[in-house]
Amino acid sequence: MCLHSRVRRRHIVDYLSLAVIWGLSFVLLLKVVAAFGWVGAVAFRSLIASGVLLVIAAVSRRRLAFGRWRHLAVVGATTVAVQLIGLNLATPRIGTAMAAIFVGTIPLFSMLIGHVWGIERLTGWGRIGLLLGFAGIIALVGFPAVPVTGSFVFGCGCSVASAVGAAYGSNYARRHLQAVGSWEQTIGAFAVAGVGMLPLLAVVPLPHRPSPVDLAYLGLLAVMCSAVAYVLYFRLVAEVGATIAISVEFLVTVVAVFVGAAVLGEHLAGAQLAGGAVIIVGCALVLGLLPGTAARLGSIERTDLDRTVG
Repeated sequence: MCLHSRVRRRHIVDYLSLAVIWGLSFVLLLKVVAAFGWVGAVAFRSLIASGVLLVIAAVSRRRLAFGRWRHLAVVGATTVAVQLIGLNLATPRIGTAMAAIFVGTIPLFSMLIGHVWGIERLTGWGRIGLLLGFAGIIALVGFPAVPVTGSFVFGCGCSVASAVGAAYGSNYARRHLQAVGSWEQTIGAFAVAGVGMLPLLAVVPLPHRPSPVDLAYLGLLAVMCSAVAYVLYFRLVAEVGATIAISVEFLVTVVAVFVGAAVLGEHLAGAQLAGGAVIIVGCALVLGLLPGTAARLGSIERTDLDRTVG
């Protein structure tokens, strides 16, 4: 077997592994939020993920240069803290399937913010993709399979805020942290988010004393779904490009929707499923992944933190 074939096979394995890990992460997230609360879940997950990556960097003798922590603080507050807070508040209220579909809108918001900042250039297909994506969001929220309650609306709002926070942070990192490596950005952002959330435990304490099983869920979420998954993602970004790597979001949504239906008994209305499909098509147009829309691929250079840490 030639080297090229082996590398290509590893890319496929990494890609599918990411989709499964991040797709299943929503189930773990529900359990961790129930045990640690929405504040504790963000704080402890972030600190564990940052610590694990620091250990990996130390063992592998990777040199780390963090640059200005002021910029890392902004990225940690938005891409990590705001995104995870939004996910933790939204998922128990709207379900894993809808939360996963909202996560899939991050590229849409990222492109929109990047276009406003002059970082990204939108083609005609990109504009159509944005319109389709936001039309899908309207279908997703406007035709729910459950009664429209205050909790449901609040959860949808948190999901949108989560996606916008991730998108804003990724563009900020691209503008101010281009000279800082992906490992440093991730370790620093997670550390800032974790330390920043700790004082809020005095206001939102743990619901109860976590059991060993709860600690195991937290460890899996932080280590597998944040630290290890990011290593796989960074390798894909470096070897196959950011555009292909970020397209894993679409498969993550499919896995999460399937898990929500099969494992948790969640149900999506037909209009919501259609809205999710429209969002995926819109994202594909924005990213230039569909035939005839690839002219703008060269203009997309995502930062590693453009991925949701869900």
